[in-house]
Amino acid sequence: MDKKIIAVVGATGEEGGSLARAILADTQGGFTVRALTRKPGSELARRLAKLGAEVVAADVSDAKSLKAAFTGAHGAFCVTSYWEKPDPERELAQARTLAHAAKEAGVAHVIWSTQEDTRHFIPPEDKRMPMLKGHYRVPQFDVKGASDAYFSGLDLPVTFVRTAFAWENLLSFGLGGKRNADGTLDFVLPTEDRKLPGIATEDVGGCVHGIFQRGPEAWAGRTVGLASEHLTGHEIARTLKQVLGQEVVFHSMEPEVYRTFNFPGASELANMFQFMRDFSPEYCAARDPELTRELNPHVQSLARWIERNRARFVRAA
Repeated sequence: MDKKIIAVVGATGEEGGSLARAILADTQGGFTVRALTRKPGSELARRLAKLGAEVVAADVSDAKSLKAAFTGAHGAFCVTSYWEKPDPERELAQARTLAHAAKEAGVAHVIWSTQEDTRHFIPPEDKRMPMLKGHYRVPQFDVKGASDAYFSGLDLPVTFVRTAFAWENLLSFGLGGKRNADGTLDFVLPTEDRKLPGIATEDVGGCVHGIFQRGPEAWAGRTVGLASEHLTGHEIARTLKQVLGQEVVFHSMEPEVYRTFNFPGASELANMFQFMRDFSPEYCAARDPELTRELNPHVQSLARWIERNRARFVRAA
């Protein structure tokens, strides 16, 4: 059986890599992977090749390489990485290049990994949150949301996918548990008592694979929000305690305090958490656990994910 090609942008990254592995694991499925990467000779690229992927060199800033990589593909998963180089204008240009390359190559189904443009929720005169990078509230969200227009404006058969807070973030960005002298773990999350949708990034690929399987006929033009659960900080801490078998104490934190953390991106993340807190009902409503499980029946609960990553929590604390 001839399998349809899914071109996966960022195939050696987290989201793209999870999709590539999900497709390759489905040996009876109708798709195969064309893994796009700037470094086809890297260890991660070689691993994908061993699993059966076709690895090709392509750069999201290079229209010619993208068009060549998309040509002949049935589907394309498009994603950009704000954190690679935090430059909103660069990311906007990359998204525009992706959309035009997919259009010119005649891709039958595009999936664009996006987020809300938070400026639609917080008008310019609203002083609750500082502007960043000139005129962005949450640059890593706003740029992706603004880029939706590049895909819809070209009349592409596109599905917009919004992911949620990655459970993997619990091990980084100053959120991971800190061991106290009495043996307890302090867990910090700047969302107070509000619900937070979350999902393991490794499960996102299975959901995107599910959308490709269902096809553009039913899914083009739709926006799909992914989450395995909606949990408060206290509920996350309680789950950590139950699975790790140790005392975990949740501490809320004002975004203003989080902004003072001394690491790159603290301001962007503080604004992100403030958006998730201040607009929790809207943010949660846009991410449907039931639909997520329908697309990927193997999606992990937070408890299951912590259990599978127990050793990483022990090392991080």
